[in-house]
Amino acid sequence: MKLSDVLVRCLMEEQVDTVFGYPGAAILSVYESLRASSIHHVLVRQEQAAVHSASGYARTTGKVGVCIATSGPGATNLVTGIATAYMDSIPIVIFTGQVKSSLIGRDVFQEVDITGCTEPFIKHSYLLQNPKDFPRIVKEAFYIARTGRPGPVLIDLPMDFQDVQIDFNYPKKVDIPGYKPTIKGHIGQIKRAIKLLLNSKRPLICTGGGVHLGQAKEELAYMIEKSHIPMVHTLMGTGTLDTYSPYNLGMIGSHGYYHANWALKHADTILFIGARIADRAVANAGILDEKANIIHIDIDPAEIGKMTAAHIPVVGDVKEVLRVMNELIKTSETKEWIETILNHKKKTADIKYEHSINPKTVIKTLSNLLDDEAIITADVGQNQFWTMRNMEIKGNRQILCSGGFGTMGYSLPACIGAAIGNKSRKVVGVFGDGSFQMSFFELGTLVQEHVNPIMILFNNSGLGMVREIQRKLETKEYGVGLPKNPDFAAIVRAYGIEAYRIDDPDKVEQILKQAIASGKPQFLEFIVSDKESTL
Repeated sequence: MKLSDVLVRCLMEEQVDTVFGYPGAAILSVYESLRASSIHHVLVRQEQAAVHSASGYARTTGKVGVCIATSGPGATNLVTGIATAYMDSIPIVIFTGQVKSSLIGRDVFQEVDITGCTEPFIKHSYLLQNPKDFPRIVKEAFYIARTGRPGPVLIDLPMDFQDVQIDFNYPKKVDIPGYKPTIKGHIGQIKRAIKLLLNSKRPLICTGGGVHLGQAKEELAYMIEKSHIPMVHTLMGTGTLDTYSPYNLGMIGSHGYYHANWALKHADTILFIGARIADRAVANAGILDEKANIIHIDIDPAEIGKMTAAHIPVVGDVKEVLRVMNELIKTSETKEWIETILNHKKKTADIKYEHSINPKTVIKTLSNLLDDEAIITADVGQNQFWTMRNMEIKGNRQILCSGGFGTMGYSLPACIGAAIGNKSRKVVGVFGDGSFQMSFFELGTLVQEHVNPIMILFNNSGLGMVREIQRKLETKEYGVGLPKNPDFAAIVRAYGIEAYRIDDPDKVEQILKQAIASGKPQFLEFIVSDKESTL
């Protein structure tokens, strides 16, 4: 059997039914095998979008995303998407074409060392050297991508190897020396953590994206309801607990809530669950361990102690560790502590600018209209924090963004990938006028795939986040204005998609209702003031 046919058989063994990609000469044998298979190929308009779409697909289906590109520029166009997936721990397997094995290292046409390029920000990579190893490598790639701390794995395929005849012998299990993720947390450490929490006067839980990745929302909710311990979350931890829970204090960090940051600063014990404690969440993480006892649960031992010392480290799968903790945890008396935190809750008044739409009101209105199964993707910039702060998360709602890498242009391809993987759920993509112009060509993919997301563009004629930072630093605005933006609605209509430009605040609810009820892809451009801030 040709190796390219074996690849397809391996994908079917892994129950892969959708791949995202862009063909080229160095990967055409694989494409011929895909053509003859039942696997659905999604042709993106640029390779970076293949990774972002695979990310949106993986994050909302629980499957491993798969994408394919050719050698040279096809492979290097994947780099930003791979780094984005790596920083947010998204399970993706990437196949790239490579020049003939006999020509590797000679700088021939469209040759690039893609395994070397991605080495700093990929979970693992393979350059195929012996075609007979290929089934084992694919099995290992999927295993590595989905287990432990998830992440992207790349397989680079020389084009001559793709036509080599090999036996299809797909391994039933994987045994990789040196790669043995710890699933069960140490019971002694867990008991120490429980004792410390129960003896604390000001305990606090801080959750990150690891709770989503570990599918541990139910276990977390049970623990919080049973213990009465309040919770804050990082940007990537948004949605780990329903917004309406009385114990959910909201997001911490530079764009978080004052009272949530205050609680983090004044807690005497902090339990971090699946959180990296990065600089955007805690400006100076090292000072936390000077004021509080730190318990840190993470499946990746490298993250524990990286940013702040952990008095009680617990390495293990978040879901498994929380199951054990839930058997041991008892109710704490935290009513007074929570009231003290909420007393520091500052209300920020929404300033109404004449003839301008308030983006926070748009998201709040949208939140009230969407059902509990909706998927929302946000891009990077002010639109991200307007969405993350004002979209209520309840039921099975999911909200996706590029948190660790902050990649503009993420939202549209991610929302397309999510819509392809979830035909029965309403999907909404949010972006700014800057980020939309980094990926709007993916509208072609959207139309070709017959998916029906709602797309919301906040147009403030500039790179709003950078402009806001410049204003806070009291420097002159420079390089952030987009006064010559195109007619976005006209561009979108050129793809055959209904598009509307809204500048009347009184029409916001009506137009959102119509979009949700339409059952078709909808593009809504809201004109907002350049004075609107993220908070």
